[in-house]
This record gives sequence, C-alpha cells and structure tokens, in this order.
Amino acid sequence: MTDGESGRACRTCGTALPPASGPGRASLYCSAACRQKAYRTRRSDGGAAVHELISDIERQVSRLTPEAPEPFYTGVQSLASSVGRLRRIARVAREAARTVTPEPVTFSPDQSVTQGSVTESDEASEEAAALRTSDEWSFAGLVEPYRRELQVHCYRMVGSYDDSEDLVQETLLKAWKNRDGFAGRSSLRAWLYRIATNTALDFLRRNERRPQRYGPSPVPPSDGVEASPFLPWLQPFPDAEPEAAAESSETMELAFLAAVQHLPPRQRAVLIMRDFLGWPAADTATALDMSLASVNSALQRARPALREHLPERRERWARGADPSEAEKELLARYMKAAVDGDTAAMAGMLREDVRITMPPNPLWFGGREAILGMLRQTFDPASPGHIGRWRHLPTRANGQPAVGGYVQRPGTSVYRAQVMDVLRVENGLIAEITSFEPHLFPAFGLPLTLAP
Repeated sequence: MTDGESGRACRTCGTALPPASGPGRASLYCSAACRQKAYRTRRSDGGAAVHELISDIERQVSRLTPEAPEPFYTGVQSLASSVGRLRRIARVAREAARTVTPEPVTFSPDQSVTQGSVTESDEASEEAAALRTSDEWSFAGLVEPYRRELQVHCYRMVGSYDDSEDLVQETLLKAWKNRDGFAGRSSLRAWLYRIATNTALDFLRRNERRPQRYGPSPVPPSDGVEASPFLPWLQPFPDAEPEAAAESSETMELAFLAAVQHLPPRQRAVLIMRDFLGWPAADTATALDMSLASVNSALQRARPALREHLPERRERWARGADPSEAEKELLARYMKAAVDGDTAAMAGMLREDVRITMPPNPLWFGGREAILGMLRQTFDPASPGHIGRWRHLPTRANGQPAVGGYVQRPGTSVYRAQVMDVLRVENGLIAEITSFEPHLFPAFGLPLTLAP
C-alpha cells in the first residue's frame, strides 16, 4: 500500500507510516526521536491552548451587537461559557503553581483499569508523556475537558454542588502532584476517575452524613402524606448546555440522588461506577482496591437498597404529550400563578399528595390542601406571612424543570434572589417541590437581583 493509499504519516516529520500489523493501536510516530520531539514541543507550547482561547474570546467580544437583543443574548451566553472555561483553567494553573512538594495518595495512582498485562497504547502513552512533562498551564489544558464529568461524578457521590466543586479541585491537584506516577497503562480519563472516587470516599469518611427525619410540619399535612428523609446537605446541580446525555438520565434526578445518599459510601461508589458509568466489574475492583467478589456482592446489596428509597415510578407526562413543550407550559403556568398570587391556578398543577421540602432547612409541607393554605398566607398582602411581590426565571436542574424565584419586598424596588424550586413532575402534575437557598443562582446562570 502506498503512502497515499494508507493516508498515514508521522505526526512530527510527516514520513509515511506503514499499515498497522496485528491488534492494537497503530503508531503515531516513525521513531522514538520524533515521539520525544513531539512531547518537547507540546511542553514548550503549554500555554498555546490558553492563548487560543483568549483570542477566541476577543473575537466573540468583537462580534457582540447590543442593537440586536436576541443575537446579543446568544453571543453573551457563548462568551460567558468561554470565560468560564478560561477561569477554570486559570484556577487549576494557579493552584498547581502553589504546589511545591508531592502529596502521597492512599491508592496506587496508576493502577491499570484492566486485569492482567496490558500493552500501552500510543494514545495512552502520549497522554502519560504529556502529563509528566507538563507545566501548570499545559496540565490545566489537559485536564480541563474532564472537569465537568468529574464534578458530576463527585456530586453523585456526595449530593452537594458546593462539595463537588471542592472535590473536583482536590482531584485535579492530586493529579498534578502525582503526575510523574501516571505511566499510561490506562487512559487519563480513567486515572482521573479513580482519583476522584477515592477523594470522595475520603471526604465521606471524614464527614459522616446520615439521612435524618423531619420534625412536625408547621401546617398539618394531608392524611397519608409523610415527609421524605431530611438530607440537609442536598443541593441542585445545573444541567449542561448543551445537555449531556449522561447527565440528563434519571440518575441525576433529585429523588434518585437522595436515594443514593442512603447507601454506605463504598456500596455507593460501586453502584455509581458499575450502573451509572458502565465500568466493568474488574475495572471497578481495581479502582477501589476491592476483590471482584466484593464488588459483585456490594452491587447486589446496593441495587435493592436503592429501590427501597425511590418514589413510586410513574410516567412523567401524560401519554402522547411532548415533555419539552409540557415542561414549558407547566413552568409558565407555575410562574404566572406565583406572580398573580393565584392559588386556584396553583391547585390545578399540584398532585393531591404533593410535598415541599427546603434543605438545608428542616421544613416540609405535605398535601395539596396544606400547601395551598401556606401559599395563601404568602400571597396575601394583608397576611403577616406576606413577603412581597414575586418574579421568576426558568432554568433546569438535575434534568428537571426548575425556576429561580425573586422577591421585591415591601418598600424596596429591586427583586432579590429568594429560592430555587426544582419540580418533580409525574403525569403532568407536580409531585414534589424541592426548594433551595439562592446562593447557587450564579452556577445556573441566574443573577442575584433583577431590576424592577
């Protein structure tokens, strides 16, 4: 086969490469010298990706046209995403630059993700060499593409957005400190997941968290409606844009995340790695330093325990309805009813046994009539429970519809962030509302104040 027929050439010097012979990944370089030259070039150009990102931001800024509101908004959203990525890269580089001495980890940082002997692929070897020779900026560029999914993984482990941010940052710093130990026997992604999982397990050992019971509701609940377990650390997680398939599944729903929090940490890790990430049992055993039998046993115990804490599963929307359109219509009605103080309209959206919980506050309300009684106090300007006028902005959290609520208190002009309501919808009705404090609004792209 000729060079033109093969279409393969050395990435460094351009020399034609022979076809791959036998199983495995074909070589990317014609010689060890070309491979080393590529690694040295990558190291010397460590900040190239950052400069390219800065140039892209400059181009985006130059294209902004405030005179056209819709394109301007779209451009600003894209710009915010790029600036956010640059900020995250800069944060990793800054923390890496502050690190002086390696910090030992409690597990082998480069265990293979498969059992037995494995030949290093060129791609994994390339990742290993790039990581070992990286400076702070090139390291940050290498690991940044994995940040979001690693944070989702940590969030599933601990159920808190704030803690997941800290854990993914700790994961990346551990990777930086131990980069010389990464030999490329697994992919960089798998190596980072192992570090993240063990970092989360260490966190759960230091911070024992047990589901608690709610006290009596301030409004007597409807007959037969009971409180869900009280998880004061539970927080919402913003959906990706564009929404990632791995994050839009039911394994990100709040009810599912709350059920996972009942499992012992190691069972939780096994369940997430096997059923959520789809890792083989052997790879999971290696990552968690467990035997294959222990992994299988933990999974067999975790699955039924999880089902015990899940709500009864129903169709989320009426048969034949378009979920996306149904969500938009429901959110519009929900926001209008809150602004208008229309409890009758609100009643038409709530299931009879609906619940409201408010972590980290130990408050809950159960049943449609009990909740409507509470809302009447909130909506009525003459009531002592009235807090002001409402406005809302739609968003999404945990693959579910959500709204950010703002209140204009009496005697003030500005609407200030008050609460984020995440809705669990079944058959077109709201089955549960989880209300969170507003400090996470910026993570969802929502402002903390609105002009009148």
